Amino acid sequence: MVAVPGTCVIGLQWGDEAKGKIVDLLTERHDIVVRYQGGSNAGHTVVTGGQTYKLSLIPSGILRSSVTCVVTGGVVLNPASFLGEIDGLTSRGIRVAENLLVSDRAHVIFPWHVEEDRATESRTTSGREAIGTTQRGIGPCYRDKYGRSDAIRLGDLYRPGLAERIAQVAAQKSLAMQVFATGAAPTFDPKQICEEYLGYAERLRPHLSDTTTYLHDALEAGKRVLFEGAQGALLDVDHGTYPYVTSSNSSGVGIPAGSGVPGRYQNQIIGIVKAYSTRVGGGPFPTELEDATGQRIRDRGNEYGTVTKRPRRCGWFDAVAVRYTTRLSGVDTLAVMLLDVLSGFDELKICTAYDIGGKRVTVFPSHVDDLRIAKPIYETMPGWREEIVTAKNLSELPGNALRYITRLSELIGRPVGIVSVGPDRDQTILAEST
Repeated sequence: MVAVPGTCVIGLQWGDEAKGKIVDLLTERHDIVVRYQGGSNAGHTVVTGGQTYKLSLIPSGILRSSVTCVVTGGVVLNPASFLGEIDGLTSRGIRVAENLLVSDRAHVIFPWHVEEDRATESRTTSGREAIGTTQRGIGPCYRDKYGRSDAIRLGDLYRPGLAERIAQVAAQKSLAMQVFATGAAPTFDPKQICEEYLGYAERLRPHLSDTTTYLHDALEAGKRVLFEGAQGALLDVDHGTYPYVTSSNSSGVGIPAGSGVPGRYQNQIIGIVKAYSTRVGGGPFPTELEDATGQRIRDRGNEYGTVTKRPRRCGWFDAVAVRYTTRLSGVDTLAVMLLDVLSGFDELKICTAYDIGGKRVTVFPSHVDDLRIAKPIYETMPGWREEIVTAKNLSELPGNALRYITRLSELIGRPVGIVSVGPDRDQTILAEST
């Protein structure tokens, strides 16, 4: 693999594409790994040396002791969750203290954000599908960020007047919840919250940094930086299946805004896709399989959320959607993950177009209502019976598996550089220089 100054790893579906594994694999060729958007609603799983690590806020690069991990101002931070991850990694012998920086610009999730999230989900309009948030306060925190008047950033926890600021916001949120809550309205004790968050701030102090300046200096000094996306591009708040999306720009367009690093440093963008499709939460999913085949994929792929444990909705690969997100994110090369899950199927299907109101469409719809009525038009390919988890190079894959990978590449319009045939770091085939 050829390292370049700025490499980006972007999920091209609805999240859960196994980005963490690729970040971990690429990290040894980089000096810094950056998480630039989202919050503890993300879940990355890395398996190495027989050990499984589940991460939400901390970049997957933390498992390499020589790498500095950076959480930038585009992330919304739950301090308790963040510190819990730090403690969990430290207890397993992972070096964290010297290797982790967090931006003083990151916005902080407070108890009222979690309560607002729960209330919003429970008040879903009759007849409308729930968005399916993780109810961890991510969306309400971003809403306050853009509303500005009720927002508190991590750097604010170290400034005079914090107690007064928390008391002001807590009072406003308590009043709002009396109207907004569907049951008994929660109230927020500003003194208790202030003491709790000052405790978090003290523990986070060694990691606090102006990460924007840090990254600018590092890139100008020739350091190799890897940008790690969270969620997937189809969940992008501006360009995804709105409103069934996350609250940040989870496609490649979000990298500069979330990290503070200009696009000129994004020299290589790797798009991560599963060999099939999955989705968690509400929203249209044209290729969803609500049958035994879908359950078979779910069971073989262990398709249950890293963070929520919710069963993921499963379906065939959607080339229309992935072609769209590939262009949106400026992808150079593809990583096809979980190919081993498809072993044993007699035939496989790939969605190459939609039927929308009797019209054949090959462009991903911009409105969710059109996607909701879209019927997939499939191309069928022969499957393979052999298990492929021990394959070390492309020549060891069954012919039909190779043909499947080649067809995905043709439909999406990008070369496949990485193929994953199992969860472990070593179960990865490098198809070309990456």
